[in-house]
Amino acid sequence: MSDEEFDDESDANELEKEGEDGEEEKESAELEEEVRKQDREMAALELISNPLTEEIMKEGLSLLCKTGNGLAHAYVKLEAKEKDLTDIGLLQNYIHLRYVDLSENQLRDLSPLGSLIHLLWLKVDGNRLTSATLQELPYLQIASFAHNRIKDTEGISHPRLGSLNLKGNEIQVISGLDPGKLANLHTLELRGNKIETTAGLHLPKLKNLYLVRSCLGVRMPPSLAFP
Repeated sequence: MSDEEFDDESDANELEKEGEDGEEEKESAELEEEVRKQDREMAALELISNPLTEEIMKEGLSLLCKTGNGLAHAYVKLEAKEKDLTDIGLLQNYIHLRYVDLSENQLRDLSPLGSLIHLLWLKVDGNRLTSATLQELPYLQIASFAHNRIKDTEGISHPRLGSLNLKGNEIQVISGLDPGKLANLHTLELRGNKIETTAGLHLPKLKNLYLVRSCLGVRMPPSLAFP
C-alpha cells in the first residue's frame, strides 16, 4: 500500500470515528433534553392547585348531631379521600367537625385544621406532609399521619391524644414529644421509619410502641376505622 493510499484510509477512519462521536453526542443531548422535559412536566403538575370545594364537602359530610349548645344541628363527619386535594382552607368554616378523613390526597399544609376545636379523630394518610405539626386540638384522641414524608415528631401536643400513627414516614430521631402535653398517649406506631434509638421518648402512659423490626408492645394498635 502506498503512503498516499494509507493516508486516504486513515483520513476515512478518522471521519468515520468523528461521525460516530457526533451521533453519540446527539443521542446524549436528546436524552438530556427528554429528562429536562419530564422535569418540567413534573414541576407543572406540582403547581396545579386543587382546593377543597363546597361540592366535595356536600358529598363527604355525614353524621348529623347537635352542636354544643344543643339548639342547632351540624354534620360532624367528613370523608374526602382520593380527591387530589392540595388546599383545605374551606375547612375553617366547618368548626363542628369531629371526624375527618383526608387520606390519599396531595396535602402539604394542615393549618386550617386548627379551627376544628371539636375534632376527635383525624386521618391524613398518604399525603405529602413533611411535618405533623398542628395547632393544639383539645379533644383530639386518635390521629394517623401514615405514609407521608414526615421527618420529625415535633409539633404534636394534643392533651387527650391516645393513639398516634406515624408509620411509613422518614423520621430518624424522636424529639419534641412532651410528656406534659401527651399525658394520655398510650399507643405510638413508628414502623417503616429510619429510627435507630428511642432516646427522647419519655411518655408516662405509653403501653404500645411499634418500631422497625422491633415490637415492644404485646398486641397490634387499636383500629383507626371510622366510628
